[in-house]
Amino acid sequence: MYSKVTQDVIYSLEECLLDEWQLDDYASHIGYSKFHLSRIFKQETGLTISEYIRKRRLALAAMYLLHSDESILQIAFELRYQSQEAFTRSFKELYKMPPGKYRKIMRTLQGTEEKNMSDLTTIKGWILSGSHPTFYEMKADGHVFHTGIKSGLLSSKTDVGEGQFGTMMQSFSAENWLGKRIKLSCFLKTDEVVKCGVWCRVDNSTGDVIQFDNMDNRPIQGTTDWNFYSVVLDVPKESASIHFGILLIGTGKVWADGFKFEEVDLSVTLTNMLGQENLPLEPINLGFDEG
Repeated sequence: MYSKVTQDVIYSLEECLLDEWQLDDYASHIGYSKFHLSRIFKQETGLTISEYIRKRRLALAAMYLLHSDESILQIAFELRYQSQEAFTRSFKELYKMPPGKYRKIMRTLQGTEEKNMSDLTTIKGWILSGSHPTFYEMKADGHVFHTGIKSGLLSSKTDVGEGQFGTMMQSFSAENWLGKRIKLSCFLKTDEVVKCGVWCRVDNSTGDVIQFDNMDNRPIQGTTDWNFYSVVLDVPKESASIHFGILLIGTGKVWADGFKFEEVDLSVTLTNMLGQENLPLEPINLGFDEG
């Protein structure tokens, strides 16, 4: 499961993304040694802290290029690059085209999408489900994203009753993951959510749930900036399918980006909520005499 250290780091990085801080500054602000921060952060996210800052700043650059009229030079300096040339090299390395070309092409694509609003409610590979899916909508959002050019947005369309929920989800075969421990991670951002989280479920061939976690014991509530969340489950040999997504209970909006599946070793703690591994080895207090 993701650690408080990682979430504290990302909270501080997002809060000070355009500040000229060094690793020592973040470590002092959070209250950990820089070596501990760096090791835990890379272990859990797969990125160094400097790589995270670079990708997030370039994501901001992509948003500015698409949704503002700031010059490329202005954007470069705002994002702490020493020159337009250095910014252009870095942007091209990640987005595979220089910023000027990106602005022209992506604005053209955005105009085409906005003319056909039906395209915005369908996301390749994802389905909208839940107890009351008609109360919710999902779309690809090109205005708010963590990295890349878009995020997935799940939001309520109307007042939602207690316990009612929607989910943006996918399902796939468990074949390539049999016998492994997996970690599903992603970045989430929320706006006035009652309750939400990332979820994952492993089923066998008869449809029985054999591993499950929906973050119910550590939910996200209210309005939060981008942060890192994960679930860790085993995929037993009898598994047939894996299902995952974002769960939104009640009203609000949640953006999701950067989903990732990876195999982890058995030292990584399970988040499985079915609780079988937490059962005592023997029954206790059978005579009811213990306090």
